Amino acid sequence: MAKKNSAEVEQTTTGFSPGKFVEETKEELAKVVWPSRQQVIGESTAVLLMVILVASAIYLIDNFFTWAATKVF
Repeated sequence: MAKKNSAEVEQTTTGFSPGKFVEETKEELAKVVWPSRQQVIGESTAVLLMVILVASAIYLIDNFFTWAATKVF
């Protein structure tokens, strides 16, 4: 086994510190690149259109198989 340098050893503490948790959460949220309003609207529209398209396709396929089943049986 290779021995780690003192700089490579990560210090861990036991227990939970709410203050440190809030501080680290704020630091991480500051790194987030938030989308613009136009990006949110555009991507939401794309998702809604895809949901409508897939739901319509499933509906039509289901109706086709229902019709085909009545002809066979």
